[in-house]
Amino acid sequence: MVRKSAAKTHAASESHTAPASESTTGQAQRVIKKYPNRRLYDTATSSYVTLSEIKQLVMQGQTFVVRDAKSGEDLTRNLLLQIILEEESAGAPMFTEAVLANIIRFYGHAMQGHMGAYLESNLQSLMLMQSKMGHQSQNIMSQMQEQMQKQTAQFLNAFGLKP
Repeated sequence: MVRKSAAKTHAASESHTAPASESTTGQAQRVIKKYPNRRLYDTATSSYVTLSEIKQLVMQGQTFVVRDAKSGEDLTRNLLLQIILEEESAGAPMFTEAVLANIIRFYGHAMQGHMGAYLESNLQSLMLMQSKMGHQSQNIMSQMQEQMQKQTAQFLNAFGLKP
């Protein structure tokens, strides 16, 4: 028990002395510290959090950065990938093996730098359409999915990759 409270006190004191990161909007960004024991400490709430609580922050659209408590290294991408991996393993996966294989094929390819922007753009378009229409029609979503598949196939074919 003493060890937990000492770790929490140590982490809390660090949160007050460490400068807060700033997001692109200029607001102080929420900082999550990852300790060597794999525990995650939310400096905004002065409490330890779980991976599922981090997922909730993502779902709520909150911005945050995950930093290694010792080195200060940014671990945000690693943690987000870990959440995706757990989601993919836990039920109905979103990505088929073919999709994952095609993503892997882009690593080291001349188009690697463009693939992230392409996927981000398509996801933003999908989210915009979803917010505009709500959950009105499954037909509209299937039409959008077909359109995205066509665009992806054209994109891959333009660079000599198999869809």
